[in-house]
Amino acid sequence: MRAESGRIARTVCLLNPANPLAHVGWVEQRDTHRYYADMTNYRRSRIDGASYFFTLNLADRSLSLLTEHIALLRSAFEYTRERHPFIVNAIVVLPEHMHAIWTLPDGDNDFALRWRLIKTVFSRGLPHGERRSDSRQNKGERGIWQRRYWEHLIRDEADFAQHVDYIHINPAKHGLVTRVADWPHSSFHRYVQTGVLPINWAGDSSVELDCGERRNFD
Repeated sequence: MRAESGRIARTVCLLNPANPLAHVGWVEQRDTHRYYADMTNYRRSRIDGASYFFTLNLADRSLSLLTEHIALLRSAFEYTRERHPFIVNAIVVLPEHMHAIWTLPDGDNDFALRWRLIKTVFSRGLPHGERRSDSRQNKGERGIWQRRYWEHLIRDEADFAQHVDYIHINPAKHGLVTRVADWPHSSFHRYVQTGVLPINWAGDSSVELDCGERRNFD
């Protein structure tokens, strides 16, 4: 990866909002910069301008709302980013959970506000009728998302790269596809388009990270 950094950096410099590749696979311009950036200052949680890895789960893990309503989810992201900017460095959306890496603007650490808005906009676009606990009913809450989510502060470049790989291999790891490239709802396609990864990249499915997808955050 490092040996190709010069070529990739030149590719990234070509990215701009007018470029048709600028929003391929959910990821906007400057998405690949963290492969080469100095991230040694990331040591505490909720650091202004830091990068974070997230896992969000549906309340009912037997549903496939995220992929069945992928356009609504994308709109929720766009709505939120217009009001509270952030960079999506990597993302994958599976039927009942999603993983993402964000980088927040300098002077900003409020990822909670952004996720709250994304979850609210997505939920409002869905018909009512989902199962809700007594607690949710008493509070007038929808039952779409688990209330809390997994958040991990990216510590350095190696940690960033490891979590990007985890994101991209996740659909194959869950048996949804045999090839990483076959899953459509992933920033992997962006990384291929910009020359960071080859189309036949397979990663290492044996790598285990505690990324919160088996936990209940309700």
